Amino acid sequence: MPPDNPRHSFVSRALGTLYELCGWAAGLFLIAILATILLQIGGPIFGYIFRAGDELSGYFMAASFFLALAHAFGRGEHIRVTLIVERLAGRPRRAIELWALGAGALLAGFFAFYAVKMCWLSWVLKDVSQGLIPFPLWVPQLGMAAGGVGLALALIEQFAIVAAGGPLPANKARE
Repeated sequence: MPPDNPRHSFVSRALGTLYELCGWAAGLFLIAILATILLQIGGPIFGYIFRAGDELSGYFMAASFFLALAHAFGRGEHIRVTLIVERLAGRPRRAIELWALGAGALLAGFFAFYAVKMCWLSWVLKDVSQGLIPFPLWVPQLGMAAGGVGLALALIEQFAIVAAGGPLPANKARE
């Protein structure tokens, strides 16, 4: 679709909103890590031992990491290795960018599919963690699955933009 198509702008705005929501959710999980650590440090002062803090912090960290992937890619903040691409121009550069985006979208799509499948199976089987608190595993896996889906969508969107003749991805890390 050409970039001036109204459907494209609606889809781009919707995906941009999704990426922003993923970024906010990742930030909230970082705050949850902070709260968990503060409970572990401050709890003994008040006679409370928060034993599941390490386990919960790990879940929050995984959710934050995966949710931040889509947000960072949607903003062009991922570090891109451009040793070959920066030396090319015109059609060869567009072809390499399309190949890289297509391969990335394919790999992210596989990851998202299997992350969603794992989350669903954990829910169906009522699988719980083996830590101090038997926590339903589908809950922390949901953040990973949502982040994987978000990254796959971001890569597919960028692939479609470049394939339609739109601008090539910028490497903000080098600007």
